[in-house]
Amino acid sequence: MNENSHERLLIIDFGSQVTQLIARRVREAGVFCEICPYNLVEAGQLSKSSSTKAIILSGSPASVRDADRPGPPIEIYALGVPILGICYGQQVMIDQLGGRVEGSGAREFGRAAVIANQQANSKPIFDGLFSGNSEQVWMSHGDKVTALAPGFEAIAHSPNSPMAVVADFERNFYGVQFHPEVHHTTNGARLIGNFIDLSGFNRDWGMASFRREAILRIRRQVGKGRVICALSGGVDSSVTAVLLHEALPGQVTCIFVDHGLLREGEAEQVVSMFRDHYNISLLHAEEAGLFLDGIDGISDPEEKRKTIGRLFIDVFSNRAKSLGEIKFLAQGTLYPDVIESVSVSGGPSATIKSHHNVGGLPEAMDLELVEPLRELFKDEVRQLGKTLGLPGEFVNRHPFPGPGLAIRCLGTVTGEKLKALRKADSIYIEQIRQHGLYNQIWQAFAVLLPVRSVGVMGDDRTYDRTCVLRAVTSVDGMTADYFRFSHDFLSETSNRIVNEVPGINRVVYDITSKPPGTIEWE
Repeated sequence: MNENSHERLLIIDFGSQVTQLIARRVREAGVFCEICPYNLVEAGQLSKSSSTKAIILSGSPASVRDADRPGPPIEIYALGVPILGICYGQQVMIDQLGGRVEGSGAREFGRAAVIANQQANSKPIFDGLFSGNSEQVWMSHGDKVTALAPGFEAIAHSPNSPMAVVADFERNFYGVQFHPEVHHTTNGARLIGNFIDLSGFNRDWGMASFRREAILRIRRQVGKGRVICALSGGVDSSVTAVLLHEALPGQVTCIFVDHGLLREGEAEQVVSMFRDHYNISLLHAEEAGLFLDGIDGISDPEEKRKTIGRLFIDVFSNRAKSLGEIKFLAQGTLYPDVIESVSVSGGPSATIKSHHNVGGLPEAMDLELVEPLRELFKDEVRQLGKTLGLPGEFVNRHPFPGPGLAIRCLGTVTGEKLKALRKADSIYIEQIRQHGLYNQIWQAFAVLLPVRSVGVMGDDRTYDRTCVLRAVTSVDGMTADYFRFSHDFLSETSNRIVNEVPGINRVVYDITSKPPGTIEWE
């Protein structure tokens, strides 16, 4: 999204898996920012007349010592705007400006202490930091700066990084070897906020301004045309639908596809909400047979997602034809969907998985996409939903993937497996609500494994399936930690599932964080 009405902070990405956390920190501070891969930075972004008021250089899995090392355009240093280099970003800036970076015999990963060489907190960039002469930070590096570029001075050091914080105060160039965007850096948000303030931003970014601008963008794109909106009933598609309805009253028809892969009672809830409460034109497409036949026998998760994505588009295209002249398809694609599916705009980060509404789209499509939320994180979408007046039960719903239970039923999908999974998931969520835990959890769901094991029920031997329970806490879905249920809760829930769901005789709980795991299993 390029909004000329906002001052912009440009984040140049070198492939770090936590670059998105930099964007989160910047947006939390009320500043609009964009992530751009180092090899896709355009001349217009570097002109003195552009709205770019500051630049942050991200970390990277690469080494500055590599022959093909990534680097920002050298022109950034002549723009006259403040620059903050983070980890690899610090190293490549120092190297490009005439310093030296070498390999370190002792690498630093995890928590570390950075100790000030001087009275650093008298400078605006370090206001509120180094009050005790040291800062707890998060490190992840194997190289280190060993000679400063002209104009720089060493502000702080760590045991294995003699120039862990450097600064050229005259040009407002700063470099830190640690990661201020990571939660474990105690005053990381403060440091980024200080950088934003010294860059002169007026901090005017927020969901109220996004709402106004998104409506204008939608109207410019669509004009008098008609739109069909892919409505799943989740937070993303619901916010998209209400935003479109506000922007284009009378021009939007929502299509809710019941693909037979929904949670228990979900179809009835969605139809009731949008027909009865919002008076938005809604077409209920009951297509369970089409989707279940389409993924029959498919066990590969990528093929499953892309097949479901293709069938979604087929259904929308066919329904659109029955509605008359439709030119646009709207869907609730979010920033993490784009990042995980195609890196960041095709940048150097590793692709993790395809999303049905991103990676699964065919090259030739009859409808033009409208994706008003594709630059937002999940928590920003919830905030937008509140400004649009959506009820709390919808705004605060746990995320549910577009492919539905198909990617929670590992391996091939059958009606029998779906029935067991749907019931187990319903019991699990009911337990969470009864114990008053729902709003403490980012996402919770059950997974059915393609594994059978021996069990005993009564005097009989069983040979049935295993159910995995998953619950995580998160802010934006980019990183997550497992939720700490009590053993009593897990025991009670397991007992209910085994006794109430035919075909399941074993329940386990997933305690994997993201990373290294993803939230969903497929």
